This record gives sequence, structure tokens and C-alpha cells, in this order.
Amino acid sequence: MTGKTPTREEAVELFRRYNRSDSLYKHALSVEAVMRYMARKHGEDEEKWGIIGLVHDLDYEMYPDQHCTMTEKILKEEGWPVDYVRAVVSHGYGICSDTEPLTLLEKTLFAIDELTGLVTTSALVRPSRSVLDMEAKSVRKKWTDKRFAAGVDRSVIEKGAAMLGVDLNDLISDTISGMREVAGDIGLYGNPAPRA
Repeated sequence: MTGKTPTREEAVELFRRYNRSDSLYKHALSVEAVMRYMARKHGEDEEKWGIIGLVHDLDYEMYPDQHCTMTEKILKEEGWPVDYVRAVVSHGYGICSDTEPLTLLEKTLFAIDELTGLVTTSALVRPSRSVLDMEAKSVRKKWTDKRFAAGVDRSVIEKGAAMLGVDLNDLISDTISGMREVAGDIGLYGNPAPRA
């Protein structure tokens, strides 16, 4: 695939080659959906943004101690374009990567990666177990409870929102909107209440 833009099918196949976890695949689909939503919102390349979102945690299951480092190696070996590789690696900035998010795509991926986890957990404790009838205020209610979704680093989300120059509530709303588009695929269709 040297110098060639990867297709979504190739991205899924590559992700599945390195990951067996259903929850990790659902996370990948969540991030992909939000990236596609954000690309459309900003008039950017939806396919590119989505594919980068899909593979961002490519190495996480097999190489958790080398997160981002192994993904960079794998994607380069697969001949992925340099800007795709850089964008994927930048999502771990300050955690497991020194690659700072600079483009709108990179900043968006950095901001929404952790946030999709918080939205998922927030949806699962709702009576409906659905993202379809959830609003940003439901996520904000859980924000300060550090025991809730304890693995989600709120400071990364806040840093990402600041990088993008957007209000945190707007970022949460956009993330929910993106995830609604794949609610069935990520196990968050649930039993939503009829919308008024």
C-alpha cells in the first residue's frame, strides 16, 4: 500500500489483525464515527478522518506498553501515508508520544478519544442504556465524580477542547451526535425514550 491511501476495509482488516477485544473495536468505531461527524461539520475529508479514528488504538491490545510507538511502526511497514501515521501517533501526546497535535484533525482526535469513553460509560448507566436520548448535561453531571469512569482522564479532554478553542459542552454534544450514528454497532442503541 506504499504511498496509497488506505480504504476503510483495509483499516478494519488491519485493526482486526491486531485486536480481538470487542470493547476495543466498539471504541474504535465510536472514535471513527465522531471523527467522521466532525469532518463533515468542518468541511474536511470524512473518509480520511474516519480511517485515522478507526486505527488510532491499533497497537493497544497487543502492545499496551508501547502504545503509539508500535502503531507508528506497523503503519509505516504497511506503507500508510505519513500524515495518517503522524495524526494517529499525535493522539497520545504527553502520555505516550511526543508528537504534538497541530492540525484540526489531530487536535480533534486528541480531544475526543478519551471523551468517547466517558460518553459510553455515561450512556450505560442511564435507564435507557442509550446514547440516542442523552444530552451533554448527562455527561457533565458525572464529570466531577472521579470514581465514575475512573480510567478517563478529564484533563486530556479539557486540554483537547482548549486546543480546538471550543466549549467543553459543545465538544460533548458533538461527540454524542457522532456516536448516535453508530449506536447499534457500539451497543448503545438501548431502549431510548421517545424524543419530545
